[in-house]
Amino acid sequence: MKIPSAYIHIPFCQQICHYCDFTKFFYNERLADDYLEALEKEIHTYIPGEKADVRTIFVGGGTPTAVNHKQLEKLLKMIDDHFDISGCEEYTFEANPGDLDVEKVRLLKAYGVDRISLGVQVFDDEMLEKIGRVHKVKDVYTNIDRLVQAGLTNVSIDLMYALPGQTVEDFEKTIDEAMQFGLPHYSSYSLQIEPKTVFYQRYKKGKLTKAKEDDEAEMYELLQRKLAEAGAVQYEISNFAKPGFESKHNLTYWNNEYYYGIGAGAHGYLPGKRTINIRPLPAYVKKATEDGKPVLHEEPIGLKEQLEEEMFLGLRKTRGVSKELFHQKYGKTLVDVFGNKLTELKERSLIAEDTDHIRLTSKGRILGNEVFQEFLLDE
Repeated sequence: MKIPSAYIHIPFCQQICHYCDFTKFFYNERLADDYLEALEKEIHTYIPGEKADVRTIFVGGGTPTAVNHKQLEKLLKMIDDHFDISGCEEYTFEANPGDLDVEKVRLLKAYGVDRISLGVQVFDDEMLEKIGRVHKVKDVYTNIDRLVQAGLTNVSIDLMYALPGQTVEDFEKTIDEAMQFGLPHYSSYSLQIEPKTVFYQRYKKGKLTKAKEDDEAEMYELLQRKLAEAGAVQYEISNFAKPGFESKHNLTYWNNEYYYGIGAGAHGYLPGKRTINIRPLPAYVKKATEDGKPVLHEEPIGLKEQLEEEMFLGLRKTRGVSKELFHQKYGKTLVDVFGNKLTELKERSLIAEDTDHIRLTSKGRILGNEVFQEFLLDE
């Protein structure tokens, strides 16, 4: 069976952000060399022969562009050796402002990367320092200019809100500055205080306070309004794009389709199972080098789990869950499986229905997790 997408994780960062709970490690040249060797072993295990024909590739982190020039070229060549880049509809690299010098941009372009996801977060140097970022606002301008000059115009930027000490007015300034670039895609996420992060430790000690829920809701509403005014369509809870520039790779996740998950801590979804790779770097390198199979855990996915996940993931999209596609995939209608729940959630104004789709209402988006729990099926 064809796997439509591949996620490849590069866990290195020049600086560890205070809020980040992804698999990440301080960049070290020797460790990065060892990691890339192990990564190639894992990729080769999945794709031992002809190049894989995938629709999308997403290289995330960490910060994939934190590695040096030689290592970046090795990574790009490795991907090119195993995946058919010429037939790929979208090939994304994550990057941080300040990481992208002229040579790295040249390499990305030369090896067929056609989309960049840039971790901007806020347009405020003081706030950037508070959240553990090392770039400055001026680096955003420099890097976007370099990308555009190289012909890499499909750029997305990430923004954050509900940060400690951030006011609604602060976030409005960030949105306004971000909009000046006229980019095709924007993602924005509220701060989640996750275990094993600097912010979590500060929060537990009473040295950090969360944003007020009312302020967070106001920031989200402001985000939706401002981006709509700028012509960006909200196609998912946290993602906005000019028509035609929606992230094809992320839609793989929300459409509940299969994808390879490659690298330390990477999650994958293959027929009949979800996989989670070993997270600690030395353990990942050791296992991947030994046999190319650094999987920590496999979770069997039966029909029950597929049906539940179709709703959890699909309802994140503004369009919602397609009735027709649901029936095609599972041979049952949404009403057959979730009839009572759908009626109840409509009565509570948490979901809406039209001829083709079931989707969250504005109220439902705010209470998304509560809605998703309603689609858990009994054993």
